[in-house]
This record gives sequence, C-alpha cells and structure tokens, in this order.
Amino acid sequence: MTRTHLILLGTGSPNILPQRSQSALVIVVDESAYMIDCGGGAVQRLSQAAERYRLPALQVNHLERLFLTHLHPDHTTGIADAIIAPWVLERKAPLQVYGPRGTASLCERLLEAYTVGIGEHRDGLAPIDNPLEVVVQEIDSPMIYADDKVIFEAFPVQHGALEAYGYKVTTPDRTIVISGDTAPTETLIEKATGCDVLVHEVYSAKQLASRPEEWQKYHTTMHTSTIELAKLANVVRPQLLVLTHQLLWGTTETAFIAEVTTHYDGAVVSGHDLDLF
Repeated sequence: MTRTHLILLGTGSPNILPQRSQSALVIVVDESAYMIDCGGGAVQRLSQAAERYRLPALQVNHLERLFLTHLHPDHTTGIADAIIAPWVLERKAPLQVYGPRGTASLCERLLEAYTVGIGEHRDGLAPIDNPLEVVVQEIDSPMIYADDKVIFEAFPVQHGALEAYGYKVTTPDRTIVISGDTAPTETLIEKATGCDVLVHEVYSAKQLASRPEEWQKYHTTMHTSTIELAKLANVVRPQLLVLTHQLLWGTTETAFIAEVTTHYDGAVVSGHDLDLF
C-alpha cells in the first residue's frame, strides 16, 4: 500500500532566521523522494530529516529530482548543495531539475562556478569517479513530470513579473498542492479545491502596517495575507492548510495563526522546519 509523506525542510523567507531555513520541502512516496524548492540550508535539513524519520528515500545521495517554483534566491541558493553533496556521497544518477525559464542557465553557471573545486574532487586524491550530471527541463506545459508514483502538474501563479509556478502533486493516496510564492489567484483555487494538503505562503495582515510603504506595496502585490489566505481556504476547503514562507513581522505565532482561523474554521498548522505530515 502506497504511503505519501510531506516533510517541510525550510519554512522561512529571504530573512535569515536561526530556527527556519529558506524555502524547501520534500514529498516521499514509498522509496522515492521529490524535493520542491531548494533555498539555503535545504540539503542540511534533508539530512536531518533522514536521521529523524529513518526514511531511506531521504538519504542525501538519493536526491535525484528537484522542482523549482521560481528563481528567487531564497528558493534556489541551496541548489549547489543539491548538485554537489549527493555526488560526493556517490550518487550515480543525474540530478533532474524542473523549473521556469532560466533554470538551465542557473545550473550551468553553478557547475562552472565550482569547476575548480569539483575538478579537485574528481582529479585529486579524493576517489570520486561517479558521473556528475544535471538534466534540466524548463516548464513548457501544465503537466511536467509523471512516473509510477506521482504526477506533478505545474500551474502559473502571480509573483510580480517573475515567472513562477505552484505545483499540484497527485499520488495514489494523497493530493498535495504547493503555492510557491504568490498573490491569491483563481488558478490556484481551481487546482487546490478539495486537496488533502495545501501548503501556502502567508504574511501577517495585522502587521503589514508596520512595514515601510514601499514594502507594503511589494507584499500586497506579490504575496498572500492571512486574511486573503483564509478567504481562499474557505473556497478550497483542504483537509489541512499548512502555513509556510511565514512573515510574522513581530507578532506571536499564536496571534499569527489566529489571523487565519478567525476567518477560516478548517484545520490549520503553522509549519516548522522538519515537520512531517
């Protein structure tokens, strides 16, 4: 019987916090793992999750599939780790990376930037002779990946002028929707309606006024407030709403959750790094 696990690896934002790594999560279906986004600290969190949950698919050298929602640095600065660390640990398969336009260039330039270090590993005293290969597919159709475990469907979201996607992930026993970074969109509502788990970014509506005016404009255009998310969840009605990419701006976590639950009566969880669902 298939078992699907969702593990949050990074629930933070561009603002570096001691308790939250940057954006990343992993979906495990039986013996296969699929990472979505790879912000700073993601691969280290993957290693910690492997130790905590004892799921073989989480071993770092098994990381073979990476899906990117968009190319902001807080979702991508861990990609060098995802390319190189599993290779050092004798990953034999290529790393498959799926993402928006620019993903191929990003990966190519990372490999170029680390040419000296990679070369020393490969040609120096370290006995690393397994292939180092990255295969990139830039998103050009709604359904971007399918195997006998999962179907990944990418759908466009609203994150300013940046090409950005959410993902609907369907497995034999669960449907999980990941918003990526986005303002509220009708497409996300369509894809997420009735899903088992909705993982959605969010900022504090009550604390927005504490931000400088230019930042208020940015966040209201590019992201989703607690009140907006509650309205969206009332339409979507997921079995579980998981808050991530959280921007609390000084409020307490309890008050932050209350901003959502005051307007939405479904199950809501404030996500933390290494939470498993």
